Parts: sequence; C-alpha cells; structure tokens
Amino acid sequence: MDRANVVKEEITEHETRFLAVYVEAKNSCLILLSENEDKLGTMAIAVPKTNDPRGLAASSSVLVGNKNEISARMFSEYVAAKKGKIAMVSVYLDKFTEMQAQAFFKRLIEKVLGGEKEKNTEKI
Repeated sequence: MDRANVVKEEITEHETRFLAVYVEAKNSCLILLSENEDKLGTMAIAVPKTNDPRGLAASSSVLVGNKNEISARMFSEYVAAKKGKIAMVSVYLDKFTEMQAQAFFKRLIEKVLGGEKEKNTEKI
C-alpha cells in the first residue's frame, strides 16, 4: 500500500505569501491554507454524499475555530466533492479577510489537487 502523498505550494499576492500543505491518504485529504507561514486555523471537515448521482453535494462541520468558518466549510465541501473522500481544510488568515483571500486559496487548492504540475511533492 502506498503512503500518504504530501504537496506544498505557495503563491504571492499583494506582497503576501499564501501557502498550502496538502496531505492525501487513501480515504481522506487534509489541506492547510494559511497566510505568510504554515499555521493551523479554523478547521472544517466534510464528507461527500454518496446518494447524489453527480457527487457534488457534501455536508460539513467546523471542528475548531470560527474566524474563517465560511471559507473552511466551503473549501472542505469542495474538496470532498471533487475527490470523493473525507476532506479536512484549515484556513488561517492574519491581515486579509476571507473574501480577500478566497480567490488565492482557490488557486492554491487547484494547484495541490493536480490542476497544475506539483513541484514540491514528497511521499511519506
């Protein structure tokens, strides 16, 4: 059996680094999204709904935090539906608001999910 896959990506917008750490196991995914440095923030978990024939619906809950719960839930539901696995997403923001950072984090999610070739991939 293969081990978990880990991908690290970052982008710079408005002179600020936005970071993503993605860990994918056989039945689940974890994404840490943060501003300037890797930190744990508001974390949500989502489970894909198996009874939706399109596989688009997911249900989510916030596990810890409340500052960025809209983004954490939205991104966890998106990843769960896209990957068909349990997804946990953490969102940590310092100076930017959720609305300001959502587009940056969406690009990072696409990069770590394979929308672009990963440059920082390691097996653990």
